[in-house]
Amino acid sequence: MEIYKFNSILKPVLWGGNKLLAFKRLPAQDRTIGESWELSAMPKRESVVAEGDDCGLTLKQLVCRYRADLVGADVYRRYGEDFPLLIKFIDAKRDLSVQVHPGEEMARRCHGCPGKNEMWYILEADEGAVIRTGFNRSVTVEEFDRLLADGSILDVVNATASKPGDVFYIPAGQIHTIGAGNLLVEIQQSSDVTYRVWDYNRRDADGNLRQLHLQEAREALDFMPCNGQVLEMPCCGPGMKQLVCCDQFCVRHLEVADSYTLDLPAPHSFVAMVCIQGEVSLQVEGMPQVTLCQGEIALVPAIADRVEMTGTAQMLLVSVPIHDQEK
Repeated sequence: MEIYKFNSILKPVLWGGNKLLAFKRLPAQDRTIGESWELSAMPKRESVVAEGDDCGLTLKQLVCRYRADLVGADVYRRYGEDFPLLIKFIDAKRDLSVQVHPGEEMARRCHGCPGKNEMWYILEADEGAVIRTGFNRSVTVEEFDRLLADGSILDVVNATASKPGDVFYIPAGQIHTIGAGNLLVEIQQSSDVTYRVWDYNRRDADGNLRQLHLQEAREALDFMPCNGQVLEMPCCGPGMKQLVCCDQFCVRHLEVADSYTLDLPAPHSFVAMVCIQGEVSLQVEGMPQVTLCQGEIALVPAIADRVEMTGTAQMLLVSVPIHDQEK
């Protein structure tokens, strides 16, 4: 097995911009790129191994081939051959739609897929950029419909000024939107189900109003108020901060200055390493060395018990929490 790198899947959308190509140091294009999917097992948008002996395999095929050795025994017991997470970069040149994601029960019942909890890590933010998440007061379903009818739904949604390094956790059921001017990393459950609540009466490339999903949104939404503030980041070791740890994913921020040894005591899951600044070389005993640059992601198999890093970089380390330490 190896440390795996994957080809990016660039997605042009009407609200996208040109920051992603510059961030990933890719050639400029005429298209406006809103998303770059970096680690995905979603049908028709599966990540493909970019190099090495398994070059050309999809992430799904990789899991089927190596199973628990790749993802970890506990992760494989929980999810089988379904890779549980989706990681992407998002460039919002314009405001994204106001939306909500379903929880586990509704998503399984209506779509046959997982629910969608997610988090955002802000990479760049223009002056005046905001993140909107959670109602700022209790809202009834009837009032919700009235606010949509007169276009004032954002009056009851928290707006928080964003800056690089800010972290937002958005559980399923929470109303949210990414404001214009934000470049960020999104880490989420492996689901692409989104219910649009409001889209500023925008039209698609064919001149049609973009579809809303109001009936589904009414069922999925949590109408109680919640805090829309930025999450605190406690330290959990030299150069390491804990960002978010929920049932589906655990995310840490790591700063590498010259060198760093990451010990992975068993049992543990895979570790997806997202390079958000700089460049670093990764070495696992018995595996070829891999260089990771800004805007790239590497997947470290669960059989690795230590990763030696050299270089200067900032990283996000993404894994799945272990439920049963005896498994």
